[in-house]
Amino acid sequence: MIQLRRIEGGDRNNWTDFVQRSNNGTIFHLPDFLDYHPEGRFQNHHLLAEDGSGMVSVIPGALSDREDGTWFRSYPGASYGGPVLTDVMGLRKTEKLVDELIAYCRGNGWKGIEMTPPPIVYYRRPHNYLEFSLVRRGFRYRRRELTAVIDLSRFGEELRLGFRSSALRGVRKAQKSGVTVEENWDFDRFYPVLESNLQERHDVRPTHTLEELERLRQLLGNDRIKQFIAVRGGEVLAGMVMFHCNPRVTLAFYISHDQEHQALRPVNLVYMEVIRWAKQMGYHYIDLGTFTLDMEVNYGLCRFKESFSARGIFRNTLFGTV
Repeated sequence: MIQLRRIEGGDRNNWTDFVQRSNNGTIFHLPDFLDYHPEGRFQNHHLLAEDGSGMVSVIPGALSDREDGTWFRSYPGASYGGPVLTDVMGLRKTEKLVDELIAYCRGNGWKGIEMTPPPIVYYRRPHNYLEFSLVRRGFRYRRRELTAVIDLSRFGEELRLGFRSSALRGVRKAQKSGVTVEENWDFDRFYPVLESNLQERHDVRPTHTLEELERLRQLLGNDRIKQFIAVRGGEVLAGMVMFHCNPRVTLAFYISHDQEHQALRPVNLVYMEVIRWAKQMGYHYIDLGTFTLDMEVNYGLCRFKESFSARGIFRNTLFGTV
């Protein structure tokens, strides 16, 4: 029998170890990542599931008060959430875990549950048992977006063979213009480019402040957050911030460029070098982020990411009342 209880301070090390050994855990499930949020931003309510054999799941979560009541969300301050599953968990046990989560939320008088599980490529042993169990119990999709994923196993020693001619033309243009790409630890150099680009094109600010990015790196370590910048003459023209999500997937959390130098195609060269780096590091996939919003497609962005061999994989958010 599976039982849920709220995670306590003494569970922290076991929580971290469980995520790192799990089938589908990511950086966003780790307590070190969740710690970057300031005290009081969310009503944290992290859960641990156990049976007679020990820990079978952790479910990072927080409570959100809405007009219709309190919802358990996993996790409002992270790209991906939902239950972290063991590599050996089958359908029957996954269903029992979902039933216990629903019962736990109902017993606390909450209205519903919302979660965005990691896409299928994040799994060590891929399956759809979690979403199947949720949908079978009346959960629906609040959002179904496409995230652009590059399967690095497609590339041999010559990366260029996996790219469209349009992508390669951009790479050559950047190289001939004297643009180079380097791994750089200084977020101060790229952040103004990121901030300006998001403001001009989308009238939004980056998800993380500069201080939060620095804090995340302090909490997680230099091996889990990498920054690559395209430079010419000491000036930063573009960049990409990569999050080590798990041993299989690295996520491009931020990709941006200086509009003034777009004609030099610095982003193309960043893509090329990051793909080269990710393959050398042994990742199976690169997640380049979504090119849809509320099922509306940004076809320009879609074509650009596809030109580097990316294809869209569902990134789903499910919700259901309890």
